[in-house]
Amino acid sequence: MVASGFVLAGGKSRRMGRDKALLPYRGRPLVAHVAGTVEEALGAASPVAILGDPQNYRGLGYAIYADLFPDCGPLGGVVTALDRSATDWNLIVACDMPKVSPASLRALLDRAAQSTALSVAAQGPTGEPEPLCAVYHRRYLPVLSRALRDKRFRMRDLFAELPHELLAFPADSLANVNTPEEWMECEGQPG
Repeated sequence: MVASGFVLAGGKSRRMGRDKALLPYRGRPLVAHVAGTVEEALGAASPVAILGDPQNYRGLGYAIYADLFPDCGPLGGVVTALDRSATDWNLIVACDMPKVSPASLRALLDRAAQSTALSVAAQGPTGEPEPLCAVYHRRYLPVLSRALRDKRFRMRDLFAELPHELLAFPADSLANVNTPEEWMECEGQPG
């Protein structure tokens, strides 16, 4: 499957107290680590871009797109990704999931290639979908754009309304880091 990759880094990081995308992780900023994981899952020929403020993430070696709809949460980033993408299928991952693996992301892509659904998302240990670790078809763009216009920003709510499949992920691979305590816990564990 030919797909593009996007890493969402446009959040405000309020609970962290600083830009979590720029936290140092394994010798580079966290957002670059996650982008590298996405790149490895897709293969070198597929483009990977960061969605966020171009001023913050330049110099990391990836294309950077500012949100077309700032202050609309992750939905604005997903809509921006689907709008900017040159491919039908798009792997979208939040920058705060340092433990997600290339193998798990490849499994999402493989499932999407075989599915009739227009999206395949990771499923965490609680059984809930993780819409910020998912493969989306560009045909979702009109539906998600409408949700933006209607100010319906909660990705989990929207995702539940859309045809999708879920793929179980290892329990710790979707752990995200939103607070200094979560970051300290993540740094202390091998990944």
